[in-house]
Amino acid sequence: MDGKKASRSKGVKTLGSGESALPSQSRRKFLASGAAVAGATVATGAGLVAARAEKIAVPPSNQEMGRPIDPKAYGMPSKYEAHVTRNRTDVFVNKQNWSDWSMTPLHQQVGIITPNGLFYERHHAGVPDIDPATHNLVIHGMVKQPLKFSMSDLMRYPSVSKFHFMECSGNGLTDWKAPKSKTVQQTHGLLGCAQWTGIPLSWLLDRVGLADGAKWLLFEGADGAAHARSIPIEKALADTLLVYGQNGEMLRPENGYPLRAFIPGWEGNVSVKWLRRIKVSDKPWHLRSETARYTDPMPEGKWRQFSMVMECKSVITNPSGGMQLHGPGLYEIQGFAWSGNGTIKAVDVTLDGGRTWQEAKLEDPVLDRCLTRFRFLWNWDGGPAKIASRAVDSTGYVQPTVADLEKTRAITGFVQHHNAIFPWSIAPSGEVANAIA
Repeated sequence: MDGKKASRSKGVKTLGSGESALPSQSRRKFLASGAAVAGATVATGAGLVAARAEKIAVPPSNQEMGRPIDPKAYGMPSKYEAHVTRNRTDVFVNKQNWSDWSMTPLHQQVGIITPNGLFYERHHAGVPDIDPATHNLVIHGMVKQPLKFSMSDLMRYPSVSKFHFMECSGNGLTDWKAPKSKTVQQTHGLLGCAQWTGIPLSWLLDRVGLADGAKWLLFEGADGAAHARSIPIEKALADTLLVYGQNGEMLRPENGYPLRAFIPGWEGNVSVKWLRRIKVSDKPWHLRSETARYTDPMPEGKWRQFSMVMECKSVITNPSGGMQLHGPGLYEIQGFAWSGNGTIKAVDVTLDGGRTWQEAKLEDPVLDRCLTRFRFLWNWDGGPAKIASRAVDSTGYVQPTVADLEKTRAITGFVQHHNAIFPWSIAPSGEVANAIA
């Protein structure tokens, strides 16, 4: 299954365009429960309970004077959303913060775009403080004319903006071993999606002129670790960007300010932050970050290098680990799907641990190498359940099970590129928990 196309399992119930995963009677019941009486629906967890109108008073208006807005201050979320934060892992807990990561709260993300202040980040030697007025990018090596670009030089080029996800290759690595992560933020939170603004790298490579035999690039950052990766020239010329903007504003320091590489669909560590130089060569560098790290253990003690594509994947974010369902009834299962090889074509949902599957509804927009939101209406009977999602991308690749992945991969140590189907268990009490074996 690893890196190969596959057909969807037999017995999958496939619904037509616009058809719901629930019978029309259940859909009517779900809608009626939410709109039986205007203003009389009370949310309990992920479910909806209709209340009697005569017992519901009209909420009082807030007639007190509100706080004034400082027009020069950076806008902040409501104080009632202060719990929505990036968090460090709850499994591999470092005693320092020099080399660490923090994770996106996917279960609290209400659309496909991740806010900049919640976008996951990974750093190897802390976050550098770089003055854009003095920062430069050098392109050298096997080029006809080595050049140095200031940030002012780069921003004089016409900009382009692209919507794409970015995912750390280690997303989910904590769940191959005990102890298991408890929430979707901890299992899948090394993931985010943004609008990236900058210029195509191909424009600058055309400026410097590639020498005959040029096949690889070295991207190196200006952080204390001088993090670097080898990138094949074909990918650099195809769609690699040099970005300085994220979601309509300049990059945050933790996400590469003032300049980073962005390589759509590939593992996040190749999109080198705080980019200071690009060196052109005829071969890769075989750095620590592509030998001892960011490689895949294979059978018989071998390791796979330069497996940068993030393959088709999905996860249910609501309900997910740490949440609580409040009694039987109708719930909407929600989640995200994504693929580094194209668009999402379908997402199936299982309610019985993979014995049967039903097709979820994809929410527009469905974009190339971007998070895609899916929804599925579920009438929970109050019994134990095991739910999971399975995505299919535009190449025909089907998200594998853990067992399928183990046939071609050695599941040991810090496993990278974990894109297997991920289950949540739901107890009769309504408690949702990590159910990966």
